[in-house]
Amino acid sequence: MREEENKRSSQGSSVKRFFKKRWVFPAIYIASAAIILTAVLWFQGSDNATDKFDYKPSDLTGKNNDKPALEVNSALENLKMPVKNPLETTVKMEFYDFNASDEKQEAALVYYNNQYVPHTGIDFTSKDGETFDVVAALSGEVTRVQEDATLGNVIEIEHDTGIVTQYQSVKDVKVEVGDKVKQGQVIAMAGQSLFDEESGTHVHFEVRKDGVAVNPTTYFNKPVSELQEGTSAGEKAEDTKSPKQQMIEDPATKEKKAPSKEERTPSDDKKPSDDKKPSDDKKPSDDESSESKEKTNS
Repeated sequence: MREEENKRSSQGSSVKRFFKKRWVFPAIYIASAAIILTAVLWFQGSDNATDKFDYKPSDLTGKNNDKPALEVNSALENLKMPVKNPLETTVKMEFYDFNASDEKQEAALVYYNNQYVPHTGIDFTSKDGETFDVVAALSGEVTRVQEDATLGNVIEIEHDTGIVTQYQSVKDVKVEVGDKVKQGQVIAMAGQSLFDEESGTHVHFEVRKDGVAVNPTTYFNKPVSELQEGTSAGEKAEDTKSPKQQMIEDPATKEKKAPSKEERTPSDDKKPSDDKKPSDDKKPSDDESSESKEKTNS
């Protein structure tokens, strides 16, 4: 019994001596802190490993997949003719250019309602005179479909900012307002109009930039970016003219105009000359007058 008690007392005294050492408690504190820090780091690592990376393509910077690709592609397209088979068609009437020669200007006038009107587009007809497919010259959105007896139905397609193409004198329209069309897509068939009866079966094609009609021939097979940069000085001149100035008078009516002020003013040659004025020689003299008086008295 005593041996066991001696062993227990010796063990207790050895433990007490161990804890009495100066380095024991600091060592315990450091070890405890290390264990706690290790546990914290381990738990944080496990949480990061379970995170879900549910990013979407639309969340990335510079991406916007909600917009249709049509708007991007139209800026890169080249302006095409509004006909499906260009080799089977011909230009019936050109765009009226105020800077062109008198001969070309005269050929680009439309006689309507007893007046000559500048042609603000291009008329395409088929070589055989039959109808043909009319296609979109650029990709865009249909903003106007109107039945018009005078113009022969109108389709309007909006493209990039400020750019609009217009198709007149068409029939069998295959699109509606709000439709997204691609370049080269058939939108109608060529028809006729009262405004330009002389062109027969045709399509009247216009290109407008900020409401101003520009010459389509200038931009055919060229990127839309060139059209966005603006119109030439000659094309801008058309917009500066008032509607009354746009209506060019029938040359036949010019002969019926009243004469101008210069024409009404008699020339110096028509004025009576000094020779025609009665001369002093023709005036009766005093002697002659006295003789005439005597005769009358007698």
